[in-house]
Amino acid sequence: MFPYNYITIEGNIGSGKTSFCKMMHEEYSCRLILEQFDDNPFLPFFYEDMNRFALTVELFFMTERMKQLQKHLLYQDLFHDFTLADYTFVKTLLFARKNLADDEYRIFQKLFNTLNNSFPNPDLLVYFHRSVDILQKNISKRGREYEKNISDEYLLKIQNSYFEYFRNILTFPVLIIDLNDIDFVANKKNYEHIKNLLKKEYLPGVHRISLIL
Repeated sequence: MFPYNYITIEGNIGSGKTSFCKMMHEEYSCRLILEQFDDNPFLPFFYEDMNRFALTVELFFMTERMKQLQKHLLYQDLFHDFTLADYTFVKTLLFARKNLADDEYRIFQKLFNTLNNSFPNPDLLVYFHRSVDILQKNISKRGREYEKNISDEYLLKIQNSYFEYFRNILTFPVLIIDLNDIDFVANKKNYEHIKNLLKKEYLPGVHRISLIL
């Protein structure tokens, strides 16, 4: 039903990407890759002191993402119709670009580029876009203690990092969906609408749709 073998759902913190992936997995026979960010023991310290723990937290994330994607992407899967993930490996570089000092980032980037060469690009990258105030409401609603002090400024930095990256994508399609305050978990019609957008074929490059229901 989907014209893509490998779909990634990306978005800022609190955008709903993981919830959507879980809903899709319940409905379809797809291989599901979910980021295990709660396993990062440095994340709570990072949100308390970003400058001190940025490099440590980003190196841990890169290592864990690399191991997970190597396990799931570097062999052929004959038992699932398609692969669905709630992150891409390039997310590692996008967050590092905003979190690391310049000298740290240059070293980090060299290591990232070496590792990234082994992973395929997604056949479709979907980005869930929400305003910062909606992101903050979602972050507050899920109640993770270490996320309670995330600032609007930090969320904007991450958003800008994604959009800077999208401007240079020419080899595969990127679909930006403006979700505003749409709740696709509580409202099945909203979920169906988003899902149907993923069934369409898109040319390489950026496409943007504002979801108004």
